[in-house]
Amino acid sequence: MDQRILLVEDEPSLQTAIKMNLELEGYEVVTAGDGLEAIKKFGEQRFNIAILDIMLPEMDGLAVCEQIRLDNPDIPILFLTAKDDTSDKVEGLRKGADDYMTKPFDLEEFLLRVRVLIKRSMPAEEKRELETYQFGDNHINFRTFEAKTEKDAFNLTKKEAKLLKLLIDRQNEVVSREQILQFVWGYDVYPTTRTIDNFILNFRKYFEKDPKKPSFFQSVRGVGYKFSTG
Repeated sequence: MDQRILLVEDEPSLQTAIKMNLELEGYEVVTAGDGLEAIKKFGEQRFNIAILDIMLPEMDGLAVCEQIRLDNPDIPILFLTAKDDTSDKVEGLRKGADDYMTKPFDLEEFLLRVRVLIKRSMPAEEKRELETYQFGDNHINFRTFEAKTEKDAFNLTKKEAKLLKLLIDRQNEVVSREQILQFVWGYDVYPTTRTIDNFILNFRKYFEKDPKKPSFFQSVRGVGYKFSTG
């Protein structure tokens, strides 16, 4: 399978030059010129690595990195940027990037870093996406959105399935309301946090033996929610 790269760079001539050199190495390259376009393409297609500038129109590269990392914790992310302060590098890595290079850059070093990051990520890329999950007497099929409980069988909405999968993927971790908003609704539409609370209340009605004393879907006051099976 071809290795596919998402290249996010708003300077046209530099974008063209980087794309050409990556394609000469045998990669398939998809480009984006601003942050919102990058998020859209990432959500629609499969990539083996994302290469991001930081200073981008519409949404900066740090925000793009955060959004990508919420959707996919495994994909390598490389910042390629003119911001060369140590504090910038630390911030980029803290947001979830795996590597950070500053412009101007050495082409051979850049291509080597890309190759190493893709190779390092291959086992994670080959993992199967979670399709089904069972907890307690509940069974979820994330491919068909079907849910079965001890008493009922029904279909989840797309957003319910996405939120449930996020919580299960982060089992035993506290997921903040901000992360939920970004992951489930994206940056274009921000519902109120009350909407999230209502989703969790529905999960408790669906899946908990006693919704008033939840064992799976736990609230963490002032932060968000945590999914736990014990």
